[in-house]
Amino acid sequence: MCGIWALFGINVQSLSKYDKTFAKISHRGPDAWRLEYDLKIKNICLGFHRLAIIDSLYGMQPMKLHQHPYVSLICNGEIFNWRQLGEQHGFQYETKCDVESVLQLYGAFGIDETLRQLDAEYAFCLVDSQKRKIFVARDPYGVRPLFYLMSDSGVMGISSEAKGLTTLVRELHLTNWSIKPFPPGHLAEFDILPDGKTHLVSLNRFFKIEEPILPPIPLEDGLSEEAVHANIRNLLTESVRKRMMANRRIGCLLSGGLDSSLIAAILVNLSKELCLPYPIQTFSIGMEDSPDILAARQVAKYIGSEHHEVIFTAEDVLKVLNEVIHTLETADITTIRASCGMYLVSQYIREHTDTTVLCSGEGADEVAQGYIYFRDAPSPDHAHNESLRLLNDIYMYDGLRADRTTAAHGLELRVPFLDLRFTQYYLSLPKGMRQPYNQIEKYLLRSAFDGTGLLPNEVLWRHKEAFSDGVTTVKKSLFNIIQEWIDPKYTEEDLQKASEKYPHCPPNSKESLYYRDMFENDYTGLASNFMPYYWMPKWTTVKDPSARFINHYAAK
Repeated sequence: MCGIWALFGINVQSLSKYDKTFAKISHRGPDAWRLEYDLKIKNICLGFHRLAIIDSLYGMQPMKLHQHPYVSLICNGEIFNWRQLGEQHGFQYETKCDVESVLQLYGAFGIDETLRQLDAEYAFCLVDSQKRKIFVARDPYGVRPLFYLMSDSGVMGISSEAKGLTTLVRELHLTNWSIKPFPPGHLAEFDILPDGKTHLVSLNRFFKIEEPILPPIPLEDGLSEEAVHANIRNLLTESVRKRMMANRRIGCLLSGGLDSSLIAAILVNLSKELCLPYPIQTFSIGMEDSPDILAARQVAKYIGSEHHEVIFTAEDVLKVLNEVIHTLETADITTIRASCGMYLVSQYIREHTDTTVLCSGEGADEVAQGYIYFRDAPSPDHAHNESLRLLNDIYMYDGLRADRTTAAHGLELRVPFLDLRFTQYYLSLPKGMRQPYNQIEKYLLRSAFDGTGLLPNEVLWRHKEAFSDGVTTVKKSLFNIIQEWIDPKYTEEDLQKASEKYPHCPPNSKESLYYRDMFENDYTGLASNFMPYYWMPKWTTVKDPSARFINHYAAK
């Protein structure tokens, strides 16, 4: 996890004018930073904030190679198959840093083939000053964040977070501009014009969820229960294994629910197999005796992790709420609620431990139909299409939450359930096989690990718990605490006028109005670009996104 930043199309040799905008994403890379401009083309500035995970000596960016001296790369990512690529193509690596493989692939095959061969999570900008080309790309699910600034005047900028671009608009006096999330699974190609301005040549999608780009790997043939279960176990295990690529300590977020418990258990087993020189630390957060705290405690004891519990109060949440909204760059209700606990536990990890790389269970609900409302899907086709929709948009909701809350504290999060090979296999299985069964969501995923002893049965088959509910008490959910604090800040008249004030995604409660007001303080007018809709469950008439309002909710 790092922070990348670049500015094109304006004379940037006086770097001090722009370093304060570049510094707004410094939390993403607390170990080192660099700003440099291209000596051949003066209107290019590349910036990098580094969190050193692999090759602390030679892994600094912007990266250039002796073999390709006119090509520069800034990349926030992990290239899981970099060693295999080196062996396959005979690359003579100059560093021990995985992202070098992007430069090697580009030099050997060009940009399109580079993207086809990467098994990775990334957002990168590659500048070929000899060809006067800029290439910008983002991984298929948008695990690594990226925003881009475009203007009619030929000025273009990119940043890992939008806050690294918003003040540029005012400083550069730009007109007719836009700041948007760079779309996942896309490649943009820009020309650098003779006057140093940029011209967008193309923005094309190179990845579609149902069109695999990686070559298949050997799996057990057929759709028998035994073969499918074995393939799910093996693919998920290998997904965790490849995400253990790090020179820093690895830990795991653990809520005690199915998804994080599976990842934590696999991680602990692999750490013993690989003889890591430290025990795996797991981290849970909640109010005292909250459902998640109790369940995570049970899992940690069973798998033998070094467990940490972070107990928070209502005051702790309210103290960081505004900071969380600024960090997230969204006004989405569900995302903000679920981010408070994750922000606080990440803060604890940074301040009290030496764990830097974290695994978590994000993505399982989208891939494996884990949300409670999937029980109401009218048909397997509807459920399948909803999975695809959620995965296509995860970078604006759960993926955004997971990245921002951890990156705010200089941590790197890795998400095994969004592994390309795992998702491509799971989504290729018959649609009816992947639906909830007997009112149990993620039935297929649970069944794959049933009887293996990886987790206790009561954890493997534990009911779905919404994150912002699971971390608080049974009697009062997190959103109740927040709503009681916000309610006196607004009148009913304020709420009635909210739709006039904010026509896009109009707030329908005082809570959502507060979130929107706080968002607009930092990102005025950008809500329609950053948040196309409020995250809400489908096939239900509820007006609040909390799972507690769905009939099937089983928490006691």
